[in-house]
Amino acid sequence: MSYENLLVAREGAVATVTVNRPNVLNALNAQTVDELRRAALALKVDPAVRVVVFTGAGEKSFVAGADITEFIGQTPGEGRDLAVRGQHVFGIIEGMGKPTIAAINGFALGGGCELAMACTFRIAADTARLGQPEINLGIIPGYGGTQRLARLVGPDRALDLILTGRHVPAAEALAIGLVTRVVAAADLVAEVTTFAQTLASKAPIAMRYALEAVHRGLDTTLVEGSAIEATLFGLVSATDDMREGTRAFVEKRTPAFTGT
Repeated sequence: MSYENLLVAREGAVATVTVNRPNVLNALNAQTVDELRRAALALKVDPAVRVVVFTGAGEKSFVAGADITEFIGQTPGEGRDLAVRGQHVFGIIEGMGKPTIAAINGFALGGGCELAMACTFRIAADTARLGQPEINLGIIPGYGGTQRLARLVGPDRALDLILTGRHVPAAEALAIGLVTRVVAAADLVAEVTTFAQTLASKAPIAMRYALEAVHRGLDTTLVEGSAIEATLFGLVSATDDMREGTRAFVEKRTPAFTGT
């Protein structure tokens, strides 16, 4: 599958999707969002891919937001449709059923911060800056930012970022729970690669069920979430990977998971 604004590379079971518009700090225009949709759907159903990394081209920016030129003059209906399309694409990324990592190598603002929040993990360079500055344009986050940010950092901190539009450095983003970890910029690729390879070595079906249990459980009560967990625990007990994993533990060897 070919793309104009993305680079997709694979190394073993890890795929890396790079937003490749460095001349505009990797801003997300409509075409790029659609290419992200196509890439995510293709990688979601590819059994050879166990982990997906999202990043941006160049050293300055992960994704510095949406392409604001496309917002000028839009009608209320067009604005709603634009938001729904973006939410749909980021929902696909969040629901891939395999771990995703945002390798935040620079600015992650607006739609870029929303893309990062749709990923399972966010590993940021110490030079990165994150934020939802849409208020400065007279608009609000539209690709899921108001919802995911509040779930990650709590409503008070989310509203602080959304209503002021301020950018936060990586260290503050880590302190409030917006990113998973912060590493030296020079070490970002190596750290993400190591982490992705570790995740790729785990049992894919168990990984998918664990992701499902957490995501579904967050939207329900503890009792209902526990019932979801028990059902998925039962389902994973029928897999070859479960038998391989338990045998490998008893035999004191590294398991070889096949995703079956």
